Amino acid sequence: MNRRDLLLTLTAAAAARGIRPWSAGPSKSRADRPVPSAAQLAWQRDELALFVHFGVNTFTDREWGDGTEDPRLFDPARLDAGQWVRTAKAGGFRTLILTAKHHDGFCLWPSETTTHSVRSSPWRGGQGDVVREMVDACRREGLGVGLYLSPWDRHEPSYGDSPRYNDLYARQLTELLTRYGPLVEVWFDGANGEGPNGKRQEYDWPRVHRLVRELQPGALMFSDAGPDIRWIGNERGTAGDPNWCSVDPSVVPVPGLSGDHIIRALQHGDPHGTVWRPGEADVSIRPGWFWHPAENDRVRTPDDLVQLYFSSVGRNAGLLLNVPPSTTGLFHEADVRALEAFGERLRALFADDLARGARVQASGTADRGHGAPNATDGDPDTYWSSPPPGAGTRSWIALEWREAVTFDTICLQEAIRHGQHVAAHSLEMLDGGRWVPLARGTTIGYQRLHRVPAIRTAGLRLTMDASFAPPRLSRLAVYDGTN
Repeated sequence: MNRRDLLLTLTAAAAARGIRPWSAGPSKSRADRPVPSAAQLAWQRDELALFVHFGVNTFTDREWGDGTEDPRLFDPARLDAGQWVRTAKAGGFRTLILTAKHHDGFCLWPSETTTHSVRSSPWRGGQGDVVREMVDACRREGLGVGLYLSPWDRHEPSYGDSPRYNDLYARQLTELLTRYGPLVEVWFDGANGEGPNGKRQEYDWPRVHRLVRELQPGALMFSDAGPDIRWIGNERGTAGDPNWCSVDPSVVPVPGLSGDHIIRALQHGDPHGTVWRPGEADVSIRPGWFWHPAENDRVRTPDDLVQLYFSSVGRNAGLLLNVPPSTTGLFHEADVRALEAFGERLRALFADDLARGARVQASGTADRGHGAPNATDGDPDTYWSSPPPGAGTRSWIALEWREAVTFDTICLQEAIRHGQHVAAHSLEMLDGGRWVPLARGTTIGYQRLHRVPAIRTAGLRLTMDASFAPPRLSRLAVYDGTN
């Protein structure tokens, strides 16, 4: 869709709901537009989380176990959660999420609800607890902890007897929520297969959500549709464009939904949505989610990981990258090298913000406390706010350098503490005293990254082409990734 079609679509959709996009003329800010909770804001600023798929599948060389696996297969001789955490930290990741139980039903903690757990394995003499070891390693290094508890359990005989299994699942969840201290994220999906008795299990999601709210009030819940973080609609690590943090809960109300219109809603969100549910883009560093020896030479390259960052975090989503330990209990050296190089490249790319040395001008300022220089001061809590424009005008903010600079990456951020409003924007560069088009985009949200061919210019201008309220821009940054 070109920019003209996008603006027409946005305007028509807004008019149908009695909302006038800000660029159509002066309008008051929508007081009922959603904003993030403190936990959601912190989650988006963390940007990167590491998914750790580990369990009996690691030892059977399968993606989905069937629940008949012998627990004695689980015996990682060199398990070191500290290595996982150190590698994650080197790559710039701020949270680790562990598959405490996958679809095969094998529990990585000594659950009181089943014998199908590490308690029945030879690892650590049956006294081990993978969840505890990862939690402790994360706490030592200051990283957040998340846990995934599969609702589908192919081992548990009560699966398919909905009331009985829901009670068991609630007990397992309670163990995880009460034994390991504060969690950042509790990860669910809608996996729902046939139980051994051939009956379809009906999950009690309201009960699950109440448990998390009661026992881990600071944790965010991920599932297909929230209630706090939504799936981005694919497992390629790619967010939609546009991508709104707000969604319509009548379209994406519960886990396990499908259909093209729902996938589109997950990918793009809804500018008129009434709840704040930012998207999380999950993807694996390998073709599979569990470790397979045949995939040791198919690990994503650092260049590919950087591209994933641009297509997820750079499009207003969080990135959840899966890295599976091997049968030793360690990340494979190929994965470690890729993650370390990824972290080094991101740190090098974003080390020197050329906007900090530029003169900043804008079309106007809402008030003295929110002037244009706030967009380049590096503080995510300060911002430039434009007053409503006159008829037929759009707000802009520009950087001008005394001498031309070279760059290929532009970073934009809204002050999302106050909501997400920008629907379309454009960038221009100064060329021979004239402003010429450089790039166009739709939403900004927490972050929008533009990669452009390396250019040399003394000026860069950002124009807000459509917004549902006067935009609050917290960051306009420029980087040279060619060095």
